[in-house]
Amino acid sequence: MRNRDSLIRLHKFQVDEKRRKVAELELMLAEFRQRERDLEAQVEAEQRKAGISDVAHFAYPMFAKSVIRRRENILESIEGLEVQLEVAKEELSAAFRELKKYELLEDSRKRKVRKAALRVEQAELDEIALTIHRGH
Repeated sequence: MRNRDSLIRLHKFQVDEKRRKVAELELMLAEFRQRERDLEAQVEAEQRKAGISDVAHFAYPMFAKSVIRRRENILESIEGLEVQLEVAKEELSAAFRELKKYELLEDSRKRKVRKAALRVEQAELDEIALTIHRGH
C-alpha cells in the first residue's frame, strides 16, 4: 500500500511539473507574440514616417529593416515554442492518464478492502443473531 501511495504522489508531482512547463511555455508564447506585434507596429510607424513601404526601395529606413529581421527571428522562435508547447501538452496528457490509472487502481483496491470488511462484519452480526436466536 505504501508503494502505491508513493507512486501516486510521484505521478502527481510529475503532472504538476508538466503543468508548470505548459504554463511557462504559454506565458513565453504570449510574451513573444506581444513582442512580435510591437515590432510590427514599429515597422509600420517607421514606414509611415519615411513614406516608403517597399523594403527593396533604396531609401527604405535601415531601422525598419533591422526591426523586420528581429520580428522574423521572433516569429521563428514562436514556431519553435508552439512545437514545444504541443509536445509539453502531450506529455502532460500522458502523465495525467498515468496518474489516473494508479488512482483508479488504488480506489478499486480500497473498495475491495471495504467490501471484505463489510462481509466480515456482516458474518459476525449474522453469527450473533444466530446465537441469540438459538438461545431463546
